[in-house]
Amino acid sequence: MTGHRTAYLNARLIDPATGLDARGSLLVEEGRIADLGPRLFADGAPADSEIVECGGKVLAPGLVDMRASLGEPGHEHKETIASAGRAAAAGGVTAIACLPDTDPPIDSEAVLQFVTGRARKAKLAKIYPYACLTRGAKGEDLAELGLLAEAGAVAFTDGRRAVGDALVMRRALSYATAFDLLIVQHPEEPALARGGVMNAGEIATRLGLAAIPPQAEVMLIERDLRLLEIAGGRYHVAHISTAASVEAIRQAKRRGLSVTCDTAPPYFALTEVDVGDYRTFARLSPPLRSELDRRAVVEGLADGTIDVIASDHTPHDQDSKRLPFAMAEPGIVGLETLLPLALELYHQERLSLIDLLSKLTVAPAGLLKIPAGRLAKGAAADLTLFDPDEPWKIDVDSFQGKSRNSPFDKRPVMGRTWRTVVDGRTVFQRETADA
Repeated sequence: MTGHRTAYLNARLIDPATGLDARGSLLVEEGRIADLGPRLFADGAPADSEIVECGGKVLAPGLVDMRASLGEPGHEHKETIASAGRAAAAGGVTAIACLPDTDPPIDSEAVLQFVTGRARKAKLAKIYPYACLTRGAKGEDLAELGLLAEAGAVAFTDGRRAVGDALVMRRALSYATAFDLLIVQHPEEPALARGGVMNAGEIATRLGLAAIPPQAEVMLIERDLRLLEIAGGRYHVAHISTAASVEAIRQAKRRGLSVTCDTAPPYFALTEVDVGDYRTFARLSPPLRSELDRRAVVEGLADGTIDVIASDHTPHDQDSKRLPFAMAEPGIVGLETLLPLALELYHQERLSLIDLLSKLTVAPAGLLKIPAGRLAKGAAADLTLFDPDEPWKIDVDSFQGKSRNSPFDKRPVMGRTWRTVVDGRTVFQRETADA
């Protein structure tokens, strides 16, 4: 409504972009942040404003998830833009970069504009589409990168398909350099990974499952890093999962290469042991790795080698998962569990709260060059209010999205979203604490 104002009082304001971490208040006017700070409303909130009493909870920028599949178009039985928006809101996520793994894939302006148009109608989380790096995500001919960037693509990737052809990747990096485009790679050498369904090792052998050697990940990364030295550009590695990959990226950054990377909660919260007796909800791509790899991912997050934590949200219906392990689709849902699982790193004292939030807000926003992830005067009022210490158990039956494929069901966690705000509008609100 015209002139609408909302005052958030008694919050713990955290803005990783500026280092702000202080008790204070924040004022929203007409969908934007009008003011914030420790001394704001010292003499009382404006009489004409809606009051939100935060009670000491954290008020931070809305989370920016730089890797999620939304299903629509083509896979609406698994997820839609609207259902993903509701799931995102429940998880404190206000911006999503969606993968181009739709049907048809996002390799044309028409499909890209369809996705952004549906997102505008849903009026939930803001959707920023990736476009395919190659036509049809087939890894052969480059898509129209320049035109797709002009149409709104925030970065380019073939999603869960690796670009296995070195010449194609070199051309992509060279072309993208001229437009300062971000190239995102699924790190898995296709020939080595072909037919594999879980991490190579004792457990795969015992279960009789075809395995993917962890070297398949680092081999492709190291190849691409050599191409980056030749061609230049901005290169991002998605969902890294092995110790060798973390070390390769760490060394590349020390050499000054323009490389960044993300990981997802399963790779620092689970291991291959969680596959158990053929639990298909624990089948991922890349697969869950060893305990040593998990620890290396945590260390990479702690020392800054890993820039971003993304949900890697991959919704599947029951029919896609209730199959023999080798036939089940890989991937898990993650929008509603991104924050509490990431907060485990804070509670384990591996990351400060402000550093953790940086990997969930300003860091992904900066890589994608989108206006999000900050508490700043004049910025869109995209906010999340959460209690980092509230204990609860993940319950997939309460998920707002369409799919329930999560290995974290019944996991005790700490930290829960209470309110999510997009452009000043409350899109999610929790009324009371529950177990």
